[in-house]
Amino acid sequence: MKRIVILTGAGISKESGLDTFRDKDGIWSKVRLEDVATPEGFEADPKRVQAFYNARRRQLQDPSIRPNSAHEALAHLERQGGHEVLIVTQNIDDLHERAGSRNLIHMHGEMLKARCLMCGSVLAWAEDIEVHTPCPACAREGGLRPHVVWFGEMPLGMDRIYAELSRADLFLSIGTSGNVYPAAGFVAHVRGFGRAHTVELNLEPSEGASHFAERIHGPASRIVPDFIARLLSEP
Repeated sequence: MKRIVILTGAGISKESGLDTFRDKDGIWSKVRLEDVATPEGFEADPKRVQAFYNARRRQLQDPSIRPNSAHEALAHLERQGGHEVLIVTQNIDDLHERAGSRNLIHMHGEMLKARCLMCGSVLAWAEDIEVHTPCPACAREGGLRPHVVWFGEMPLGMDRIYAELSRADLFLSIGTSGNVYPAAGFVAHVRGFGRAHTVELNLEPSEGASHFAERIHGPASRIVPDFIARLLSEP
């Protein structure tokens, strides 16, 4: 049985119709990340930040946004058994879950959840959040925020992620830019243990492409299913 850790980024969801952040026409080309993706931006203008995430939350729930064949291939790999599969995603969408993946860590949080700064509750959330929306758990107003990791905040689940990377036999990086840490350093962490095969599956070479033993480039909806089919055909 292989222990497989799969890192996914915005490139796997782009083909489902979701905007990426760092492409030349991505989200950060249209809005300053300091304004909408930092604790300081939220403190300075919570109304603007809530409006930004409300729009993204609504987009994610549009019927046209669906898992693509790359998401489905990863879910298929998990369902087949014979391998221990963990997906670590930088994405805040729920497309992996909709495709059927269950062993999953959202290291940057989840768009369809809200967190209360007053009581610490994390709640499933599909509606808009306004500045004075009360928390269903504590009833206080003004404390709800998107359950996403902003710049300057610690990603979620890091202890478990590093533990799983240290015992992996195969590490896949799919649809990532290779310039956002700590995720960009995962391949080096894996290589330090000298046991895992490392593969980049990306539209084009990432900034860290040279660190991977194997590199396959092309649309995720094509190269990911092809790679998973090959993996499952191995003895």
